Amino acid sequence: MPDADAFRAEAGRRVLVKDGAYGTMIQAAGVTDYGGELGLAADQKGNNDLLNLTRPDVVAGICRAFAEAGADVLATNTFNANAISLGDYGEDAAGLVGDINRAAARITREVADAHGGRWVAGALGPTNKTLSLSPDVNDPGFREVTFAEVKAVYRQQVEALAEGGVDFILIETVFDTLNAKAAIMAVLEAERALGRPLPMMLSMTLTDLSGRNLSGHTVEAFWASVRHARPLTIGLNCSFGAQQLRPHLAVLAAQAETLVMAYPNAGLPNDLGAYDEAAEETAAQVGEWIADKLVNVVGGCCGTTPAHIAAIAGTVAGAAPRTIPDARHVTTLAGLEPMVIAA
Repeated sequence: MPDADAFRAEAGRRVLVKDGAYGTMIQAAGVTDYGGELGLAADQKGNNDLLNLTRPDVVAGICRAFAEAGADVLATNTFNANAISLGDYGEDAAGLVGDINRAAARITREVADAHGGRWVAGALGPTNKTLSLSPDVNDPGFREVTFAEVKAVYRQQVEALAEGGVDFILIETVFDTLNAKAAIMAVLEAERALGRPLPMMLSMTLTDLSGRNLSGHTVEAFWASVRHARPLTIGLNCSFGAQQLRPHLAVLAAQAETLVMAYPNAGLPNDLGAYDEAAEETAAQVGEWIADKLVNVVGGCCGTTPAHIAAIAGTVAGAAPRTIPDARHVTTLAGLEPMVIAA
């Protein structure tokens, strides 16, 4: 696909920049009416994805601010725009999955095209269900959803994003590797149905400083589990601040024979849930990643604003990107940790 080829070529010349967080900016915009004229039964306060339909001006304004700050990769405002997550806001909200994702993709596409040379990533969040763990401590085998159900939910979202015009599918904030594999299968099935490639970006989130996600996988095990999908980028997002992510990012960067993209939070939230880390501080920590050539694409997650992205863009300007290592010709299997079978 030309967009993926162009992306790889550009990432080989310089460190690319991804955008920041929508939630932070939506809160700052002071939105109070989320449901608009849709007449949905339940209160929609906090349903950020619905704003693609009811307040496209707010979403476009945020996207435009990130583009003007220097972001090369613009992600859609669709982190929770799947039937499972939207179900928390009522069945009628969940029925808007297709409309929300198509609208989000078109909004982001218009901004990207207006600024030239920008790529659009259709964002898929992890949902609020887990396939690997039981929510009932008295019944370890219980699951609220099945693999087939999660895959179908993701496929609905993927096809709508593709129809809206995204370049890539970003499977992000992966706290459960099995959920991510359902999303990968959804993308592969959608590719076959559409008759064209949908390059994938995969991004894991760590839930403790030992470097594991909620389903217990290390970054090496995660890479071994998803490497078959041949993602355009692999990496880490959310988690902690850039400083805490650095050692785990270094492990992944040394192994992955594809581009690495990482986008940390602006530190950890304070007691009120707000992020206090200044843009210059985030950029300085990311600068250490750049000095060690750990990334090809870098951006911001929770708490990051256009100011953070502008500071990061200034830090990476003129810097050399990470060199992709040669593929290791060994058998690598993964449970919670990798097992390498070498000759």
